Amino acid sequence: MESHGHAAGEYVLGVDSGGSGLRVALGTVAGEEPLATSVCAEPVRTGPAGIDAAHLLDQLLPTVRHLLARHGGGDRIATAAIGAAGMATLGGQLRAELPTALADAFGLRQLALAADAVTAYAGAVGQRPGAVVAAGTGLIALGTDLTQWRRADGWGHLLGDSGGGAWIGRAGLDAAMRAHDGRRGGSPALLARLEAVFGPAPELPGLLYPRTDRPAVLASFAPEVAACAAAHDPVAEGILRDAAGHIAEAATAVCPKAGTPDAECEVALTGGLFRMGEPLLVPLREELARQLPRARAVPGSGDPLLGALRIAQALATDGLRLPLHPTLLRVTVSPQESGTSRGATEQGSRPVSH
Repeated sequence: MESHGHAAGEYVLGVDSGGSGLRVALGTVAGEEPLATSVCAEPVRTGPAGIDAAHLLDQLLPTVRHLLARHGGGDRIATAAIGAAGMATLGGQLRAELPTALADAFGLRQLALAADAVTAYAGAVGQRPGAVVAAGTGLIALGTDLTQWRRADGWGHLLGDSGGGAWIGRAGLDAAMRAHDGRRGGSPALLARLEAVFGPAPELPGLLYPRTDRPAVLASFAPEVAACAAAHDPVAEGILRDAAGHIAEAATAVCPKAGTPDAECEVALTGGLFRMGEPLLVPLREELARQLPRARAVPGSGDPLLGALRIAQALATDGLRLPLHPTLLRVTVSPQESGTSRGATEQGSRPVSH
């Protein structure tokens, strides 16, 4: 590829926008680790028009200027990558407004806008073929052979996210309510934990249904399911076995060459769900061995913020190998660069497969 003449000491920027807030990492083109990171005050708002670009910029611009000032870098950044939860479906404002705003503010040459699953992939797997399962409250699997992306799930707690934290928590609460009613499939142990966490079981609907953060509330019960499974409650153990099956199915769906007998695939597991430990990981290893016998499950080697920084570094050296896509991974360039780089005309021409 043609070089853009980026100097080894130039700055690059990685940004991760999610439900827990906006995180920023400043690095250099050649540096292995960020020079500095910062966490902004609040998550970026989402409104009727999608993710609020103005709210993101109101937080991001002063944070970046502060990081640059701390490191004597003036106001110049070569490349940046921004990963955001909801980018694929709610990122229209970001794609329309951020390239110009960041080019004006920092002289940015190239900007990658990515779904958070893509930055999770870059942080966990790097730029190799493979798959990542990112699981917390929800769950999404993403894989690539470096020609196209394959996605499975990530459809939210009403339509999917099977095996994720909200899914596990809801299954645990269902088993608790069954025990309260005397129905088949109930777990007295989970009922006891429900009452300890939320109070009397009949009051749970009134506590849960009015909440706008129902997925997070459901997911908050997932560790209780894991604790009961660790104490050998058979219903809780069954819930985690079912969750493991769903997670393995998502990984199988996105692994390159999935379904062929000799398929080899590195599957990285990243996200807070896997901190549950052995009650989930033991059945998950068994399910991966059954569904993907030649898969190699590895813990994620980096998080989405590090993945965003790695994408920015790859852009700065013309080394980005991950496939472009109109909503999953889109690269734009400043006008002065558009004639000498991948350019605004190649903003994700490769397909995604479901």
